[in-house]
Amino acid sequence: MSGNIELLNTTLAAAKAADRAALIAYLPAGFPTVDGGIEAVKAVIAGGADVVEIGLPHSDPVLDGPVIQTADDIALRGGVRIADVMRTVREAYEATGVPILVMTYWNPIDRYGVERFIAELAEAGGAGCILPDLPVQESALWREHAEKHGLATVFVVAPSSQDARLATITAAGSGFVYAASLMGVTGTRASVGAQAQDLVGRTRATTDLPVCVGLGVSNAAQAAEVAGFADGVIVGSAFVKAMLDAPDEAAGLAAVRSLAGELAEGVRKR
Repeated sequence: MSGNIELLNTTLAAAKAADRAALIAYLPAGFPTVDGGIEAVKAVIAGGADVVEIGLPHSDPVLDGPVIQTADDIALRGGVRIADVMRTVREAYEATGVPILVMTYWNPIDRYGVERFIAELAEAGGAGCILPDLPVQESALWREHAEKHGLATVFVVAPSSQDARLATITAAGSGFVYAASLMGVTGTRASVGAQAQDLVGRTRATTDLPVCVGLGVSNAAQAAEVAGFADGVIVGSAFVKAMLDAPDEAAGLAAVRSLAGELAEGVRKR
């Protein structure tokens, strides 16, 4: 079975045609449980998320702040496996028809087997993978098989990325470019900052791919601000925090659905 990169491309293009940014939500697989995580994905989509990233929980998540680290720890202690990540992708996609990507560090894929991981993700209906720590110059094998299976390869750029480096990264990527709004780890912040807008501008000068901004967005006002200059707004820690803060799973699902609705409204206001 071929993956859903075309669904991702058409979804982002449709948001642009509607003169708005896309809302991209991040949630880790297996949090608070595998079943609960699948329901959480359905809830953010019901609230208005256009695209969802499923995190593959990792014991050393170098890009992730304390909120996502806490959720990853809960998932890992619950025994989450790559098979559960694939199940989350499959069930979320089959239930909603929305493009679902996996965000993962490289080590789990390397240990699992590149071709095996890609084939299973495509078979599950995945749209692609975000690989924050895979150097572009070491990505040829991954990209060859991902392209063959119809999966996007999304790389991360940062404010420290020089223009020549941006061009190298964006030339290798597909689907969209993940622009980290600041130097540091994931988490909610009071301000997204001017660095993000500068990075989007510099990245756009190198590619026609949509440029989506993540790290720091947690409310509708920030989503509207970022939607004013980016093609997509990526929100993760705020969704995870809403689940962590809820007294029970039902309340958590209601909270993430409500937050998705507020953010979806924000990206439409820009």
